[in-house]
Amino acid sequence: MIDNLFQSVILNKTITLKNRILMAPLTRSMADDNLVPTKAMAEYYAKRASTGLIISEAIIIRPDGQGYPNTPGIFTKEQIAGWKEVTKAVHEEDGKIFAQLWHTGRLAHPYFFKGEFALAPSAIAVEGTLKRSPELNYTVPKELSKEEILVLIEDYKLASKNAIEAGFDGVEIHGANGYLIDQFLHYSSNERDDEYGKTPENMSAFALAVVDAIIEEMGEDRTALRLSPGAYHYIQGDKKDRKVFDYLLKELEKRNLAFLHLGIFDDSMRFDYLEGSASEYIRKNYNKTLVGVGSYSAQTGSKAISEGKFDLLAIGRPLIANPDYMEKIKNNVELKTYSVEMLNELI
Repeated sequence: MIDNLFQSVILNKTITLKNRILMAPLTRSMADDNLVPTKAMAEYYAKRASTGLIISEAIIIRPDGQGYPNTPGIFTKEQIAGWKEVTKAVHEEDGKIFAQLWHTGRLAHPYFFKGEFALAPSAIAVEGTLKRSPELNYTVPKELSKEEILVLIEDYKLASKNAIEAGFDGVEIHGANGYLIDQFLHYSSNERDDEYGKTPENMSAFALAVVDAIIEEMGEDRTALRLSPGAYHYIQGDKKDRKVFDYLLKELEKRNLAFLHLGIFDDSMRFDYLEGSASEYIRKNYNKTLVGVGSYSAQTGSKAISEGKFDLLAIGRPLIANPDYMEKIKNNVELKTYSVEMLNELI
């Protein structure tokens, strides 16, 4: 039985979800060459508005945050106008949608923004080539100055303001999966010796500053955050990371975020320094609304919710393959199997 997935959920005084299923953020590289959302994107999201909440694909907050081709931005008038068409289409289908705000940090590439270098907490490169751009190798980033960090915080805040102008119901800050905010939170990517490095308090400072800036702009009830306490994607794990997230999660509990969202591809992964899975670790250390994700089916996700492992379930690839996912699982209809070829289609 998966009846609990169809229960409405009151997140806070502002937002009520019609069910417990979230559409996970899924980078599709569907924007035009000016990083403006397209009509096809509006149709794509509207078809999935039966979920309780859509979290958009990751949206670049400023040009030097781009690390993949044709990923949408929210820093020009044209981009904001494009997103207005997306949110309008979702709302016309009685859906809700959050913007996921993104800067890729050292995973950005100067090729995309005609710059000299990418920016990161420390000048530590990632090995290999960019996804979807095999001819581009990752570069050694420039270590952010304190002044540049303060500008970035304000740019996240401006992006949230733009998201509200574009009609989004709220924002999710992308603090996971090896991108900029996550790079501050792990010792393998943060070797700073100033107030943004070395200690759990300092390494958490940038993430908390971004959260607080966006809360100031739009309120706690419309602000969410995604985290990856277990390093696994473009970052090497370090047992000292545990203390960073121990501190960060307790600080986040002091804010009444709309939700905290786990960032992981497969939640069956175990991390020695977390003493279990990433979701188990967060649940033990964070007592407010938690979104689980990572290769769950409707059945396994429903069971996890019933056991109190998390409160909401984010579904990713099955929603690419099945825009009518909610109807199919409700009526026990077999789902179409996701395949990587679908990334080149807009179903």
